Amino acid sequence: MADDDPRAAERRARFEALAPGLIEPLRRFLARRTDHATADDVLAETLLVCWRRLDDVPQDAALPWAYGVARHCLANAERSARRQVRVAGRVATLDRPAQTQPGPDEIVGSGDQRLEQALAGLTATEGELIRLWAWEQLTPAEIAAVLDLTPNAVSIRLHRVREKLRGILRKSGAAPGHEEATEGRTP
Repeated sequence: MADDDPRAAERRARFEALAPGLIEPLRRFLARRTDHATADDVLAETLLVCWRRLDDVPQDAALPWAYGVARHCLANAERSARRQVRVAGRVATLDRPAQTQPGPDEIVGSGDQRLEQALAGLTATEGELIRLWAWEQLTPAEIAAVLDLTPNAVSIRLHRVREKLRGILRKSGAAPGHEEATEGRTP
C-alpha cells in the first residue's frame, strides 16, 4: 500500500536524488577521522538519519547538514567503542587471552608525523574546525552549519586556530605550508 502513496513516492525520489551527492563526501569525511570499518558503519547510520529526517534536510545546504549528522553518529560510535573496550578490559582481567594482535590505532600511519603531532596539540573542537576547513574545504558558513555556530564565530575561531597551529608547527621545526619554500628568493 505504501507504493500507492504519492507522498511516499515523492519522498523516496527526493532521497534518491539527494543521497548520491552525499555518499562520497561523507565517506571521505569519515575516512579522515576513523578506521574503514567504522567509517562504513557511520556512513550507513548517517544516511539512515538523513532518510528518517528528510524533511529537516535543508535544500541548499544538505552536505553541511549531513556532516553535522555524521559528526554526531561518529561520536556515538566512538562512545560505543570506548564502552566495548572497557567491558573487554574487565573480561580480560578475568580470563586473559593467550595472544593479541595490534589494532588499527596501534599501527603507525603513513601521514606527516609533524602535522599529526601539531593537530594533537589542538583541542578536539579546534582540530575539527581545521579539518572541516582544510580537508572538507568548507566555507565558514558551511562549517557553522556543521558545528551549530554562527559564521562569524567560525571565522574568528578559524583565524585563531590557524595561528595556534602555525605556532605549534614553528616550535616543532616544521614551517607551515609555503613558508619552507625559498624558490625565487635568494637569502
